[in-house]
Amino acid sequence: MSLLPPPPKEIKETKPQFFQNAELDDIAKHFIGNLYRYRENIIIPKGNGPVQIKTKEEKMIENTIESCTFKSLTACVMGYGLGAAIGLFTSSVSPNMTDPMGNERKQTAREIFREMRSTTHSYAKNFALIGCVFSAVECAIESQRGVTDWRNGTYAGGVTGGLIGLRAGVKAGIVGALGFAAFSTAIDYYMHSR
Repeated sequence: MSLLPPPPKEIKETKPQFFQNAELDDIAKHFIGNLYRYRENIIIPKGNGPVQIKTKEEKMIENTIESCTFKSLTACVMGYGLGAAIGLFTSSVSPNMTDPMGNERKQTAREIFREMRSTTHSYAKNFALIGCVFSAVECAIESQRGVTDWRNGTYAGGVTGGLIGLRAGVKAGIVGALGFAAFSTAIDYYMHSR
């Protein structure tokens, strides 16, 4: 074992990356780090449950589900189903039977089912239209404003009610817009205050 110090190592001359001063350049390299970012170096704060980084497929599906088109189509289908259920209930309860004591012929089961089908389909189309228009307008307003709050539903309700009411005239359009906006605001308040 030798008591002499080890021979000096060759010091490589490195080009400065950030500063001409070597000491400042070393400090900058320390804080900035290398310019390569690996997936394993991502620091995600822990919340409730395990932390998982989403794959490209998961991000693609999430973007599809959050798109205005998907939301509108979903609201259309759900509105059609809800309208069909309400229409079926309404047509089964409605007093459209003829006078049983009269001399008129009685309705057949086929005629009753045909009338129930037309009423159910009418309700389903109306609810599907309302759901699709409201969802599309609300999503467009939310995307444009960049804020998710009660005003989006109120504005969307006003536009939807106005468009539906315009079929009966301008006055009906204004009343429909005000009524639908008020109803939408009340529903938003109720759903978010619980």
